[in-house]
Amino acid sequence: MAVRGKSATVANEGAKQAPLLVLGKIAEILNAFTLARPSMNLREIQQQTGLPASTVQRLVTNLVAHGFLDRSEDTFRIGVKMAYWAAAAAKDLDILQVVNPALKDLRDQTGETACFFRSEGTQRVCIAVAETRHALRREMSVGKIAPITVGSSGRVLLAWDPDLKERVLREELPQLTESTVTDKDELRRLIKQTRSEGYAITVGERIDGASGLAAPVFDSAGDLVGALMVHGPTLRMSYERCVEWVDLVVEHAEQITRALGGRYPA
Repeated sequence: MAVRGKSATVANEGAKQAPLLVLGKIAEILNAFTLARPSMNLREIQQQTGLPASTVQRLVTNLVAHGFLDRSEDTFRIGVKMAYWAAAAAKDLDILQVVNPALKDLRDQTGETACFFRSEGTQRVCIAVAETRHALRREMSVGKIAPITVGSSGRVLLAWDPDLKERVLREELPQLTESTVTDKDELRRLIKQTRSEGYAITVGERIDGASGLAAPVFDSAGDLVGALMVHGPTLRMSYERCVEWVDLVVEHAEQITRALGGRYPA
């Protein structure tokens, strides 16, 4: 009797786990669709997921039946109904509720001020900040405005907004310090580099003796939401130290992107 009871328990546990395995495979299929690859046929889905062809065919058929995927002849794409569900998730979502915990964690891990910038015309404005606990600090506060052409967060905001970049580059570039980039060709090169590398590091461009490291955050359409930045005195944040923190800052930016239901642009 004890053996039969144990077998029954194992069977029940297996039954509980089986649906989770199916959900994992469904997630793999849905994650295979990207902005660069919005539609695929069954063979392409199988290649992207590595799942058996029979499993892909069975799950895709069910996903279409329930509105997770839409079908057009032999190709499939994320279902329009998903936007209906996503709208309910995004309603009442306050970006600051997502950003602020990430800023505090980034501040605690680096010891430096972490902040979040958005573009406003040809300026950048700080909308959230977690200030360093060091007595020696570079002043930063919510509502702080700076030219978008100077500093790491500005570099990020320009790198993923081509229209804003061209508009800014038609104007004269302000010089705030001896290290401020005022040559338009050089700034264009640095913006391109930022887009390629996925982050920006600047030293002394806005304020002498201050450094910044920034990375982008995106929404569900792959559009830029803002720039996550860590900044502080170059005495503590040398260029080399910024390089050491690149992965940390990028990971926090990706964390915010995921929490917003966002994705990187194609």
